[in-house]
Amino acid sequence: MLLPSVPTINALVVGATQGIGLAFTQQLLADDRIRHLFGTYRSEQTAEELRKLASQYPSRLHLIRMDIAHEEQIEKGLVAVKEILQGGSANAPNLHLAINCVGLLHSEQQQPEKALRQLNSENLLTYFQINSVGPALLAKHLLGLFRHAEPSIFATISAKIGSIGDNRIGGWYGYRASKAALNMFLKTAAIEYSRRSPKTIIVMLHPGTTDTRLSKPFQRGVSPEKLFSTERTVTQLLSVLEKVTIKESGEFFSWDGSRLPW
Repeated sequence: MLLPSVPTINALVVGATQGIGLAFTQQLLADDRIRHLFGTYRSEQTAEELRKLASQYPSRLHLIRMDIAHEEQIEKGLVAVKEILQGGSANAPNLHLAINCVGLLHSEQQQPEKALRQLNSENLLTYFQINSVGPALLAKHLLGLFRHAEPSIFATISAKIGSIGDNRIGGWYGYRASKAALNMFLKTAAIEYSRRSPKTIIVMLHPGTTDTRLSKPFQRGVSPEKLFSTERTVTQLLSVLEKVTIKESGEFFSWDGSRLPW
């Protein structure tokens, strides 16, 4: 059971419109212990499925517009979360779980670089802004929502490919480096949280190869048993989150619960 000592849970899914984020939203809504669930979206055009869910769960699912490439949107979005939780009550409920599912691997403008000759400073900065800086700023602004007496978790989707120790074939320069930077940012944040929000666990999660739009161009050669549905991925990651302890805050876990090298 996720956060067993907390009778009702308030949760936030950052990047809830598709793929793993949407599957997290669906599975958390199926849990009766979830009282308030906040799902963020970047644009109206991509939020159709999320809006359908919100119409089914109008009192439990709250939609928050947020682009983590812009700090002012992170701050404004989390202020909105706090206001909804407070609801005019002096005994406001707490936020217990935040899961960041936003990440960039490829777009119409850029693809993972296979060789040094393909490096482009603008593309590299985009990778870092979304995959590294955005989650670090989330940690910055979530701190105030997590500083309470109940246990809480901040998890973010990382990637095994961001492991420096596991890098044996090279390539994918920007994506690898930005995920490695993400791991360092949140490992460092976990150390600060241990002093300022000592009941919060921060973890990085490798989801495995999941059948999403992000991985679609790179699924060739992946055996069927190693290509997970979003539902299976989220079930596996929630199982990892059920087992993590405060002593493991700042660690990097694979979908099966094993620890990954830095």
